[in-house]
Amino acid sequence: MTAPTSQDHPQRDHLVSALVRDEPRVLTRITSLFGRRGYNIRSLSVGSTEHPGVSRMTFVVTGDRGVVEQAMRQLEKLHDVIKIIDHSLEKYVDRELVLVKVAITPESRVEVRQIAEDFRARIVDVGRHALTFEVTGDEGKITAFIEQMRSFGILETMRTGRIALTRGSNADIPSHVYHGGETETLRPAVEGIEPREERARGVPNLF
Repeated sequence: MTAPTSQDHPQRDHLVSALVRDEPRVLTRITSLFGRRGYNIRSLSVGSTEHPGVSRMTFVVTGDRGVVEQAMRQLEKLHDVIKIIDHSLEKYVDRELVLVKVAITPESRVEVRQIAEDFRARIVDVGRHALTFEVTGDEGKITAFIEQMRSFGILETMRTGRIALTRGSNADIPSHVYHGGETETLRPAVEGIEPREERARGVPNLF
């Protein structure tokens, strides 16, 4: 029997969200879990939700499928984690925002503006020798815009990291994805925080 190779367990990006209690050191505990097991977090975004006291963390983790599933099971044991959402199991919409400062000359100004218009980028700052653009879109669009501007000279960039939500309808999703069950897409993301908190008290904290 041959040992498994990297081709048997391909490394790829996985988009995962976690609904967590808005409490001190939650972010540290979650990122420490990934770091101690050698998982690489490519991007991380954190923000408030429609529920007071609950935040949503969205992160892109690089690894094989088995590794990511193991990490998600570990996350669910943390007292601060309310719910884990694996976006690979349902249709989702994702976005990212980037600020890009591009060097310009009198000769390149018109061309740079034209490319920005093609990407529906918005100018947020104008200088004598640089323009700063705001671009919103999926990861592919953001990467393509940066590559287009690279030849003119990129002075600075800042990316927020990907955020995602499951789509509002699952009519076009194969039924086998849900293993014969009903999708949770149309249900509230958080239902009754207190019962989950009581159950969490019996789970040993990993940190």
